Amino acid sequence: MLFGKRKSKDNSRPETESAGAAVAGAVEEAAAEGLSYGGGITVKEANLHYGDFHALKNISIDIPEHHITAFIGPSGCGKSTFLKCFNRMNDLVPGCKVEGEFTIGNVNIYGSIDVNELRKNVGMVFQKPNPFPMSVYDNIAYGPRTFGIKKRSVLDEIVERSLKQAAMWDELKDRLNKSALGLSGGQQQRLCIARALAVDPKIILMDEPTSALDPISTGKIEDLCLELKNDVTVVIVTHNMQQAARISDKTAFFLLGDLIEYGDTSQIFERPKDKKTEEYITGRFG
Repeated sequence: MLFGKRKSKDNSRPETESAGAAVAGAVEEAAAEGLSYGGGITVKEANLHYGDFHALKNISIDIPEHHITAFIGPSGCGKSTFLKCFNRMNDLVPGCKVEGEFTIGNVNIYGSIDVNELRKNVGMVFQKPNPFPMSVYDNIAYGPRTFGIKKRSVLDEIVERSLKQAAMWDELKDRLNKSALGLSGGQQQRLCIARALAVDPKIILMDEPTSALDPISTGKIEDLCLELKNDVTVVIVTHNMQQAARISDKTAFFLLGDLIEYGDTSQIFERPKDKKTEEYITGRFG
């Protein structure tokens, strides 16, 4: 039986056109001519090796835009490794070799591209909150400043917009100049999401973003994901199958570097086609 789905909220938020236009303008100048990032991800025959270890094996998948896609599976199955391929975080791992085709929009992300531009369009939220040791305001403004936005009024609009998108404006509007390190763990994680949103990404990757949080903070992150998918594509790695069932539209089950099964979340949890998927979901291993 499918665990209870968490319903998305239809909360409209004011947009700040001038701030959005400024970010878009800075990004347009930095983007390679003719390349256009989108919110969908297509992967064909992906393999990844750490030296002699074959970590990901012939994976092909289409991840639709404006959906939440969950990666599930036991520890060490390759789901976080695969997630990090989407913004080339694995480039930082010595001895890592990636093969196959990874396309976002019309961009071959393992071609000759600006990796900083890729990571602007494909934001990342890690398992442990990692706010910068600076003010709340400066955390959010960091990315836009990197892309050349210096005008204070525009940065003010971006900070407000991003915190509203992360459902944190009312909590933090009077604490913008306070250190982000003074926030609770749940607030820090939502601040990191707001920081990623400040540069107007197409995709947000989340690597077990609630594993270190209490149930109330976890619920706030889940609600936030459901609202964000109206604007961005969300791909989340989670060990919590109930979480995957509550918030995701699509679910992919990984085992020992293989993609065992991928489909609509309701189908994966209620009518799995592969016996290994059924055994994992019913708790026989993992």
